[in-house]
Amino acid sequence: MQGLTAILLAWALLHLSGSGHVWPTHTACREGGVQVFYQSCDPLQDFGFSIEQCSRIVKPNINIRFGLILKEDIKELFVDIALMAKGSSVFNFSYPLCEGDQPKFSFCGRRKGEQFYYVGPVNNPSFEVPKGEYQVLLELYNENQSTVACANATVICS
Repeated sequence: MQGLTAILLAWALLHLSGSGHVWPTHTACREGGVQVFYQSCDPLQDFGFSIEQCSRIVKPNINIRFGLILKEDIKELFVDIALMAKGSSVFNFSYPLCEGDQPKFSFCGRRKGEQFYYVGPVNNPSFEVPKGEYQVLLELYNENQSTVACANATVICS
């Protein structure tokens, strides 16, 4: 009996620890011939994200919702976005969201443990998304290069 208990304990420690944990795949939007799915690539935390309207024609200032509990302070916050299609890089974008003396959003300056929640527009150019499947890697990181949020997303346009 003790041998069975030891085996079960070893299995639990190996398989239920944080390593190898995979967050569920979430749907950010699904309408108008467009589907956007995402999964957190941060092994320590998941987050919530949604897009108000999905369309192959992306309009300027699309509205989003994004929320998580901060595991790092964000005096400064940066976003990196990489878009790939068929394994090839299509687009890379980096942008400062919060800078020391120029906070652009109400969440700038939030501290570890506080809620980071944004509902509102994302200023972007209008463009049409060609039919196909795309992979997007999005990373938010602070002034110390610590990951605030990370996501792998799949965009399917039919």
